[in-house]
Amino acid sequence: MQRLLFFLLFSFLLHAQSALEKSRQLIVVTTKGWNSNEGVMQRFEKDAKGWHRVGERWQIRLGRNGLGWGIGLHHTPKNARYIKHEGDGRSPAGIFSLKQAFGYHPFAVRYPYRVYKESDHCVDDVRSTYYNKIVDSTKIAPDYRSMEHMKFAKNYYEYGIAVNHNHFDEVGAIPGRGSCIFIHIKSVPTAGCTVVDDASKMRTLIAWLDANKHPLLIQAPQDTIETLLHQVGLTTTAHK
Repeated sequence: MQRLLFFLLFSFLLHAQSALEKSRQLIVVTTKGWNSNEGVMQRFEKDAKGWHRVGERWQIRLGRNGLGWGIGLHHTPKNARYIKHEGDGRSPAGIFSLKQAFGYHPFAVRYPYRVYKESDHCVDDVRSTYYNKIVDSTKIAPDYRSMEHMKFAKNYYEYGIAVNHNHFDEVGAIPGRGSCIFIHIKSVPTAGCTVVDDASKMRTLIAWLDANKHPLLIQAPQDTIETLLHQVGLTTTAHK
């Protein structure tokens, strides 16, 4: 058992390091503190000369209670005070790969993009075998009582991007450590997602993404963000 655990940990560390080294696109979200539910978002892209800013800095909102360390490509400090859990109203802090973009209507972009319908659900019921996954409820036998509709009357998910927190849509999601984390549209703090205030910003963000550049989301308070950015070679000077 110990050998298996060591092998799994070693494999994860290799995967995480590889993802960090390959990345040439970053979405960086910075807040004033762990309990702040607003911050700023800045895009970066890497070329032969290094990292450089892309576009304007946007004001964003996060979980209503701020940030807590999530499960991603980073190492969570042993003395971490704030850890992301289901229903805590915190957005995940750390370094995360991005999954598919999505929306209510077709959108011709180079990044993987899916159109969802009302019967597509993201499951946040910790007792479900579909926890932290998006499922077509017409094609399964639902075993959950709590979920999010991926399309509904409001425009919140008209355009969005899935964040790979806690093995989203993968094997290995830990029940209770948070689910269904997206970047999407909303003008007020959320249950845990990171949001911008209008659809045009989400369209710009999705159109910019390039899967071949292995985009990452890095978000943390200002007293922690530099440590995370250092892991991808983004210097303090370039960030500020």
